[in-house]
Amino acid sequence: MNSRRPGPRKKTEAHAGEPCGAGNDGEPGMAVSEQPEAEGGLSIHPMEQFEILPLFGGGGELGLLTITNSTMWMALVLAAVSALLILGMRGRALVPTRVQSMAEILYGFVRQMVTDVLGEEGVKFFPYIFTLFIFILFSNLLGLIPYSFAVTSHIAITGVLAGLVFCTVIVLGFVRNGIGFLKIFWLGDAPMALRPVLAVIEVISFFVRPLSHSIRLAGNVMAGHAVLKVFAAFVPALSIFGILPMALMVAITGLELLVACVQAYIFAILTCIYLKDALQPAH
Repeated sequence: MNSRRPGPRKKTEAHAGEPCGAGNDGEPGMAVSEQPEAEGGLSIHPMEQFEILPLFGGGGELGLLTITNSTMWMALVLAAVSALLILGMRGRALVPTRVQSMAEILYGFVRQMVTDVLGEEGVKFFPYIFTLFIFILFSNLLGLIPYSFAVTSHIAITGVLAGLVFCTVIVLGFVRNGIGFLKIFWLGDAPMALRPVLAVIEVISFFVRPLSHSIRLAGNVMAGHAVLKVFAAFVPALSIFGILPMALMVAITGLELLVACVQAYIFAILTCIYLKDALQPAH
């Protein structure tokens, strides 16, 4: 009886291995377990769209001077901004064109924000703040184009922008106020017993600024694009019922357009608020 048991087992294994194309390698079980992953199921990789890749081969290795997809899209952002602000304003018509009107609206919007927060004294920082705003805005908007690359989804980009703002505030604060810049950490209106504790909290919150400033932007952009990628994968998988995730994609895309503009505004106005601490350090 024991000699007959291996026969049915081999037959079962052979039948199990036949649909998977397993040969005589003695491992049909592995082919059976791998087949459902290759042909069945839904494969969603929402984070692949954020991978930085070299444009000109190089075996996927990134060097210091490697031109990547991120580099290309930052160049496209620069070209789009230049087309709007340079070519669009070249005519300076008395009756503005649509492009000129858009450029003037953006210019006036940011200038008004700067004067409201910093006053007329802060107008000298308007070019810097406007540059940050327009770069982030166009990076966010171009990143919504299918098969594009969201530059501001990477902390390496937003971290540099936030770090520059942080360093500018520190340098400007000490240059204009000297040691008096440290008044931003001392709450004169608080009870004396609480002032040392509050000073420690203020120091911690001050040095956390570049982290929150950068992660807020990158996190919102990355989360929105990942959600869109997930819903896009369900459209072909659900066949005729894919209209539901497609409708959700349209709604989320509209929301992402709003987020793209709001995040650029938040980054710019926080920059104004931080610069105000350097110009007027006293609470």
